[in-house]
Amino acid sequence: MTPFFDIAFRDTLTRLIHWRRDVRAFRKDPVPDDILRRCLELAHHAPSVGYSQPWRFIRVQDPERMERVIASFERANAEALAMTADEDKGLYARLKLEGLQDAPVQLAVFCDEKTRKGRGLGALTMPETRAYSVVCAIHTLWLTLRSHGLGMGWVSILEPEEVAKACDAPDNWRFIAWLCIGWPEKEESPVPELEKAGWESRLPFDEVWKTL
Repeated sequence: MTPFFDIAFRDTLTRLIHWRRDVRAFRKDPVPDDILRRCLELAHHAPSVGYSQPWRFIRVQDPERMERVIASFERANAEALAMTADEDKGLYARLKLEGLQDAPVQLAVFCDEKTRKGRGLGALTMPETRAYSVVCAIHTLWLTLRSHGLGMGWVSILEPEEVAKACDAPDNWRFIAWLCIGWPEKEESPVPELEKAGWESRLPFDEVWKTL
């Protein structure tokens, strides 16, 4: 039977999308394993090019591996600060950009670029669509976690090769994202943190689309 999604559901979905936030401050309370697994299983239902399902999730709990990832962030963040425009350096330095030492769940997400699933369908001319598929899974996970009251932060200020080594990732796995997951510490808001901090504002919709 074809599912029916009524106006109430669409309104709820709209609120979910508006309230999805990049969370960086977390409480230490653990995330129940059953909730985490349920959210990851839904992420596994994301669309993928050629039905290749190239996403690979690794939960990192080992302290030594986490130390290597945190050290990678510190190096990359220092380099990013040094390259930031002088007028923005003070604001950048005040931003909290990760929850690596706070969030109870730390996930590394990779793309298996040599997967045989999907038999190459749709990826011969644009192999990067496998990585795009992983991003679809990440966004699905983000929304699903939010529906449970959980927050997620995507840490991109990292050295991909160092993270891959810390996770013992195979050579054919491409690092896509580091995700910090847990219960938000701060009072939540539909306004993005970077917008509240004065770093950037949302583009008007009319500037990002056109008809030809």
